[in-house]
Amino acid sequence: MSSTVAPTRPPWHRRPKVREAGIGWLFVLPVVAVFLVFIVAPIVMSLWVSLLDWDGQSNPLTEFDFVGLENYRRLLTEDTLLREDFAISVRNTLYYVLAFVPGVVALSFGLALVVNNVALKGRGFFGTAFYFPSITSSVAISVTIVFLFLSTGAVNTILSWVGIRGPRWFSDARGLIHIGLDWLGVVDPQQPPAWLADNDVLGLSLWQWIAGPSVAMSALVILAIWTTSGTFMIFFLAGLQNIPLEVEEAASVDGAGTWQRFRYVTFPLMRRSLALVVTLALIGSWQVFDQVFIISQGMPAKTTQTPSYLSYTKSFGDGDFGQGAAVAFALFTIIVVLAGGQRLLTRERR
Repeated sequence: MSSTVAPTRPPWHRRPKVREAGIGWLFVLPVVAVFLVFIVAPIVMSLWVSLLDWDGQSNPLTEFDFVGLENYRRLLTEDTLLREDFAISVRNTLYYVLAFVPGVVALSFGLALVVNNVALKGRGFFGTAFYFPSITSSVAISVTIVFLFLSTGAVNTILSWVGIRGPRWFSDARGLIHIGLDWLGVVDPQQPPAWLADNDVLGLSLWQWIAGPSVAMSALVILAIWTTSGTFMIFFLAGLQNIPLEVEEAASVDGAGTWQRFRYVTFPLMRRSLALVVTLALIGSWQVFDQVFIISQGMPAKTTQTPSYLSYTKSFGDGDFGQGAAVAFALFTIIVVLAGGQRLLTRERR
């Protein structure tokens, strides 16, 4: 028997694939270049700065004082003001997350259900009205809030009509939990239980960790929920409009009421949209900066200080860019861990 050898294709038969790959890389190259120059390079540079004692006045690539992990040690283990400030900022942001994420998810989901209702007249108007705060400059909104809550502003003028004088609420450094315990007479904030006052985490006592958000931080949370709910409403609205009408009609034919259709049909089918919104809200809540910078600058008594604002003040206020970069990378690690954990919990299972 004679063996036959399969004919090999000439080289020019492989050229179209090579050309297609080259053209594809040609189109992708500008985006890759922008990503490397404006995203990857600054991150690598910030990581390098976090290992230096740098004041921002010299070239960090040629003139630097390398200190290694000293900035991180001072931030996390050494009993310094930096560690205390970082712990305060983390505590404030934790309460911010606990209030902001559920609040903005619930409000934006509710707004999406309202706008998606076919029986509602003027849905376009309401959708635009709900979305408008999201496209308004946060700086402009923050400045407006500052003028409203001045001692002679509109809010305090209205409060004075009912006998409430002065902006004392927003200058109170106590947390809402401490205020509530004091009001109920359960615990005196000046004399907390010994086991809460004597045990500390990152330089803060457990009594300080459970203080709750201050009134000023609560106001920032409400402002953030109002200004960002319109954006998340769009995400939920897109998910609602992707639900087939046949599914809703079949549930109605089977006798399911409005609440039953929402619980057993609409809500389960919105799982992906819900996971996306929760992830974005979680990441955004740890990056709060502009409202704090314009409205409160961390006051009163650092109860509105966030890690982003602390990184800014350490870098551009104190001139210690190494410590500022270390705070930024500690914040980056927190965001990655929490976002990864949230995605792990909300992943789709077979």
